[in-house]
Amino acid sequence: TESKVILDHFESSADDTLQVNFNFSFPRLKCEYASVDATNFMGTHDAGLAARVSKVRLDDKGKSVGRHEDKKKEVRHSTDETHEGPETALALTTDNFEANHHKYDVMIVNFFAPWCHWCQKLAPVWEKSSATIRQKHPSDEQLILGKVDCTGHASESLCIKYRIDAFPTILVFRKDDKGNSEHESYHGERSVNAITAWAEHFIAQLKKEVPKTRNVDADKDGVLDSHNGVGCMISGLLHVQRAPGMLKIQAVSDSHDFNWETMDVSHTVNHLSFGPFLSEQAWMVLPPHIAASVGALDDKSFTSDQHIPTTHEHYVKVVRHEVTPPARWKAETVTSYGYVVHSNNIQKVGEVPTVRLNYDILPIVVQFTEKKQALYHFITQLCAIVGGVFTVAGIVASITDKGLSAMTKKQELGKLG
Repeated sequence: TESKVILDHFESSADDTLQVNFNFSFPRLKCEYASVDATNFMGTHDAGLAARVSKVRLDDKGKSVGRHEDKKKEVRHSTDETHEGPETALALTTDNFEANHHKYDVMIVNFFAPWCHWCQKLAPVWEKSSATIRQKHPSDEQLILGKVDCTGHASESLCIKYRIDAFPTILVFRKDDKGNSEHESYHGERSVNAITAWAEHFIAQLKKEVPKTRNVDADKDGVLDSHNGVGCMISGLLHVQRAPGMLKIQAVSDSHDFNWETMDVSHTVNHLSFGPFLSEQAWMVLPPHIAASVGALDDKSFTSDQHIPTTHEHYVKVVRHEVTPPARWKAETVTSYGYVVHSNNIQKVGEVPTVRLNYDILPIVVQFTEKKQALYHFITQLCAIVGGVFTVAGIVASITDKGLSAMTKKQELGKLG
């Protein structure tokens, strides 16, 4: 095998970009918040050209529970809602949570923080929605709206237990929940009409007027108002400029405030590669060490420490390989992109937990050529081997002969004991 390094050059403007293929799984980052952003070395955002990104919701075991579609419009909020009279939403703490959980068929809970801007806007809407439900279904233990203050000493542990890292978070609890049950979350419009209509759907489920499901589209606009799933698998491809850049994944929302101390971006890199996908024949042509470098990060997991904001950084150096197989294979030259990677964790209070993939596409090409060995090379090597064997055999024979001669002389002189 012959190898050489040459400077890469672009034959056309189409060669100025490179395809990036990725598939990451986040067991604790919800698809609603997961955002993918590509920037180049000049800081230009949306540097990924012709980006195609898809999200799949995952349960707590990492299994797919459905495809996620990002909302095409912002979450609507009632800004002029007021609630007069006593608070009707049930205040929940560690002392009364479980008792009420198994008292009502469905308990819908608003996990909030008083300092949260969006929670403050939701508070009167939530109280009025609770009052509306109670007026419509008095003395009914089928459904109730509750609330948990995640900053309160008597309820803080509930927010830790249910991994509340975005405020407000609205979860659904059912009487028949088991210890490991998942709880669907609400992501619909934050208005009294929308919330009460969504809650009424659960009453209809209890009355068996509609099929029981954890995926509810109460307003029938084609986008789920609530669904299950605690994690997210993000996959796709980007076309980026052949220059240093960064792929960044983190939680982003225009209707939530985040608790960065509990935000967990632990992840598994299911796949990461550069360039077009290779055919089965191309994989057979690549030498093992080159094939291994094409997906050097594949199937590797990275874990964050609990309650410590952790950012994961991956530094990737990408090199283009061209492998030319022997002529007798009748196969074309295979072009692949291998990389080496160094990963690091950053733990810093106030740091936004993020996954950053920093890549640098080197302007060089490593060419490998498989050539058939000429006959005279084979004969020369064979002669060298045979000559070496005879030389060593001669040396051994000479030493052995001299040793025997010396022993014979000693025996003749009677000196051999």
